[in-house]
Amino acid sequence: MSQTHVPQPGAGEALQQVRPPSYDFASFEAKWRTRWEEQRLYQVDLQRAKKPFYNLMMFPYPSAEGLHVGNMYSYVGTDIQGRYKAMQGYDVFEPIGFDAFGIHSENFAIKQGVHPRILTKRNIEHFRERQLKHIGNRFDWSHEVDTTSPEYYRWTQWIFLQLFKAGLAERKSASVNWCPKDKTVLADEQVINGRCERCDSIVERRWLEQWFLKTTKYAQRLLDDLEGLDWSERVKNLQRNWIGRSEGLNFALQVVSEPEISGETQPGQDVAIQAYTTRPDTIFGVTFVALSARHPAIEAITAQERRAEVQTFQERMSKLAVDAERGTSGVFTGAYARHPLTGERLPIWIADYVLEGHGTGAIMGVPAHDQTDMLFARSVGLPIRFVVRSADVAAVQDEQEANEEDGILYDSGEFTGMASAEAREAVIAWFTERGLGERSVSYRLRDWLISRQRYWGPPIPIIYCPEHGAVPVPEDQLPVVLPDVENWRPTGTGASPLAAIEEFVNTTCPICGQPARRETDVNDNFLDSSWYFMRYISSDDATQAWDPALARKWLPVDMYIGGAEHSVLHLMYARFITKALHDLGLLENNEPFKRFRANGMITRDGAKISKSRGNIINPDDYIERFGADVFRVYLLFMGPYEGGGDFSDRGISGVVRFLERAWRLVEQYSQYAPQAPSSPEALRSMHIIIKRVSEDTASLKYNTAIAAIMEYVNGIIERRAASKAELETLLVLLAPYAPYMAEELWEQMGKSGSVHRASWPEYDPEAIQAQRVTIAVQVNGRLRDTIEIPASASAEEVQRHAQETERVQHFIEGRSVKRVVYVPGRLVNIVIG
Repeated sequence: MSQTHVPQPGAGEALQQVRPPSYDFASFEAKWRTRWEEQRLYQVDLQRAKKPFYNLMMFPYPSAEGLHVGNMYSYVGTDIQGRYKAMQGYDVFEPIGFDAFGIHSENFAIKQGVHPRILTKRNIEHFRERQLKHIGNRFDWSHEVDTTSPEYYRWTQWIFLQLFKAGLAERKSASVNWCPKDKTVLADEQVINGRCERCDSIVERRWLEQWFLKTTKYAQRLLDDLEGLDWSERVKNLQRNWIGRSEGLNFALQVVSEPEISGETQPGQDVAIQAYTTRPDTIFGVTFVALSARHPAIEAITAQERRAEVQTFQERMSKLAVDAERGTSGVFTGAYARHPLTGERLPIWIADYVLEGHGTGAIMGVPAHDQTDMLFARSVGLPIRFVVRSADVAAVQDEQEANEEDGILYDSGEFTGMASAEAREAVIAWFTERGLGERSVSYRLRDWLISRQRYWGPPIPIIYCPEHGAVPVPEDQLPVVLPDVENWRPTGTGASPLAAIEEFVNTTCPICGQPARRETDVNDNFLDSSWYFMRYISSDDATQAWDPALARKWLPVDMYIGGAEHSVLHLMYARFITKALHDLGLLENNEPFKRFRANGMITRDGAKISKSRGNIINPDDYIERFGADVFRVYLLFMGPYEGGGDFSDRGISGVVRFLERAWRLVEQYSQYAPQAPSSPEALRSMHIIIKRVSEDTASLKYNTAIAAIMEYVNGIIERRAASKAELETLLVLLAPYAPYMAEELWEQMGKSGSVHRASWPEYDPEAIQAQRVTIAVQVNGRLRDTIEIPASASAEEVQRHAQETERVQHFIEGRSVKRVVYVPGRLVNIVIG
């Protein structure tokens, strides 16, 4: 899920110029890693937990040699929340695993010339032992999952079967996205601007039999339920836009004959074409009808003399890349449709920009009020008719560009003079009253295509019987194990490499026992990752995908953090799977994640990080040179966590100096410091820092929380005095950010137990109040003196004291005081006559 890239070896020249910390981080980080593991410090008893808090991060995708800095940024930021909540008394569950199937891992294996099973195992080992165990996260490794394990994908296949039996999974013939480089189909969500989101190749269209999950059945619920989620608003908006709900008119266009073409009646005059529009107010501007290249009516309506040209166009469209220039080509079918209001004959064209599977596959062409329609109409010589003008009478109509805005209707029969919004309702009512159409809702969201014609994935658990069709593999025969074969590379023929393995393909029908064949496509790895958070809670249970009692206790996830790039992939799919399983009575929760926050993106020296720029940040280099604590703190100090930040090798030196100051401060005062703060101001500062760090940590404002701790350390150093209470508070507040160093200094102070099991401090509102305040004293608006008084002094006391000072008496002596204005905590203004 979290995509990785091959890091460049070695640290940069600037990195070598930054001095590492003077304290021996390597020795104590290794010590605490071992001790935490031995003590099982971060393992939580899921059954007995009294105050559960499920803290989740997007698990890594081991498709390369190591985790990149973006992964670490997400994981460390998630860990801060887990450590903070644990110190507040929650039973925090923070698991980790590996999203290890899929095209990324397989492509990397092809590049390396190593079987994906061998390479994936090697990468997981490196991720776990050399990286994830070194960054200081409180991972509970006892619940690790690996999606390539048969013990895991057995349950992925089981989930598929539950969806299949419920009618939510179906195999159908459809126009699909085909990546010529990866040699497999892609879901719509995996095509970005017409290119494969994995390899950036231009995607083609093919017509194939594929497996789909019926996400469209949940479109409205997926949209409505966003309102109740505590998620990053930008992610919710991305989902709203992808679901793409629209309301409009669904109506029929009757095909009519055109005998003048060949002297005889043309076919198709009894055919009606269903069309959908969100702009019924522009219906008088229709000048043509456009169909997709695979529209089912084409065969029936195409004139004989047009068939060869239509067939040629269809063949070209079937191979056309989805991001090719569209809106410029088409072919006339020779047929016409009758305009339902005017009776005018409208030519029916097949157009390159109308896609099958989107809407009805037929549109009413209104070139004056749709820019794509206008581009097409101009390219093939069709008329353009404006019927809506701007409501601003002073506006000039530019007839070279489509007017897609609302306005006032003209040349529109009985609807002339209406505003667009009013006309839309009136036109829909007209069609409805006559039984010619109806109000309809449409969605941009398509069914989720999960078939992949590759090797590295879980086989789809279906058997094809000549008599009984598609039959589910019996659940007691799961998992359908992915065979270990030599010829695993993609074929490019539209068939999976598994199709060539006779011992895998040939089987018997579970119903009749007759010879049958297995499905040879594997499922997309996004299906594996759509439910992994459910498996974590029962990772050691061989009898069920998850324990229902534990699911009730721990789901939905309390906090989930990850990249916004998964807004319409993983996050949408996880929501769909959760809702479907809820409807099937297998889950009580209707949503997977209570709270989701999208971490920002990291740049380097102002540029986007990429291999082509040679600016990849290898976390291993930084952790080895500076230690995990410096790396963690610097990542979170760069900028707002949800906004991201700019990584600079030289910038890390400031964090090194800060942690060194904190280290020396605790070492200097820990043995001989008094227990309590030495002054009211020291006590006040301690409670202020507790308040600031608590609030900023809870709201993921990590950079300002770290800045506050820096200020606090500097203040104690300047004061040259520190108490044990202040030092202990410092270490507890620092513990989520620099866990190794905080633990080491906690031990050096002679504290028992782990700092990570210490209670998070609560600030005292009274202690925060200043003991004394300085008040400006004005006479007739001009500053004449200042006074220092107890912060608790009453207004009467402040005003009396202000008038009694020697300097103020000099200005008011012998004059009458008309009134006294007091601004609490700031100033007193004495108005005299």
